[in-house]
Amino acid sequence: MQKRDVYSHYSDMASDDLKNVQKIGFILIPGFALMSYASAVEPLRAANLLAGRDIYALSAHVVEGNAGMTSSGIPVPAAPLPGRGSGFHTVFVCAGGTPVDWNVPAVLACLRQLARDGVRIGGISGGPYLMAAAGLLEDRDFTIHWEHASALVEAFPGLAPRQARYVLDGNRITCGGGVAPLDMMHALISERMGSDFARRVSDWYLHTQVESSGAPQRASLAERYGVNHPGLLMVLEKMEATIEAPLDRQAMAKLAGLSPRHLDRLFSSQMGSSFLLEYRKLRLDHARRLLQQSPLSISEIAFATGFSSGGHFARSYRAAFGESPRAHRQPGSFERP
Repeated sequence: MQKRDVYSHYSDMASDDLKNVQKIGFILIPGFALMSYASAVEPLRAANLLAGRDIYALSAHVVEGNAGMTSSGIPVPAAPLPGRGSGFHTVFVCAGGTPVDWNVPAVLACLRQLARDGVRIGGISGGPYLMAAAGLLEDRDFTIHWEHASALVEAFPGLAPRQARYVLDGNRITCGGGVAPLDMMHALISERMGSDFARRVSDWYLHTQVESSGAPQRASLAERYGVNHPGLLMVLEKMEATIEAPLDRQAMAKLAGLSPRHLDRLFSSQMGSSFLLEYRKLRLDHARRLLQQSPLSISEIAFATGFSSGGHFARSYRAAFGESPRAHRQPGSFERP
């Protein structure tokens, strides 16, 4: 009786939508994050419960086997990859880990075929990288998890991901992963069923603070660094934006309207560090991600992170991480030296 009452409450508002079931598929790449997947699937399941009937039909798919393995080692039952004429409304590809794990030709071919069939294609967390590899993001507005953004730009120089929680661009949907799919699904359910219904779904999961598409993926600079001086924050922001071509201390101080000595004092008092040490740490952390996630050679990574030579880069890297750049690169992940 309760289900019928809920259904009748919404049937006048969205009768056509409630009569039609949208097939939503999820292609799972081994090592995908369970949190990202659950954040996308659970709102759709709750929508079915609140509607009193299935308005979404959900399925998971893998290249081989009968389950997708999450990064935490939990298997998710799955069917083979969808083929032509499978009747899907939307198919998301969910990926985690690093791009070296995402070179799955069968998935790329599947995504291209689905796109040709008019299926809306989505990517969650690292999923947009596979969409890019399949050629589905040309001239599109899109996002990707911030950790994978630099690797995507290096692999596909013509593409520029936006730092947003999720992006809806017609028949292409991309999302940063983590809990961001909760916000994305709120938008998609609202688009189909209305904002009141979508709010009820979000309330089901205590998701009271629904973020907009353009909300940031990461905490603010002030929160990440634990500082609040506007001049220092300006310099830290510029540091993150100039990893490939670092600016010197004098130029940074001038940008923030500070003297070099005042800038030194701010780094010492608020961060317990120095301008040079923090800048080098940012660049080496970025280099570490590129070693794990991009096909760039070690020499190319050195120049992409502002080091004048491969030798200087290798010495700095070993001092910071206790091993050489070559040792940090995953065995067999990339062919170039």
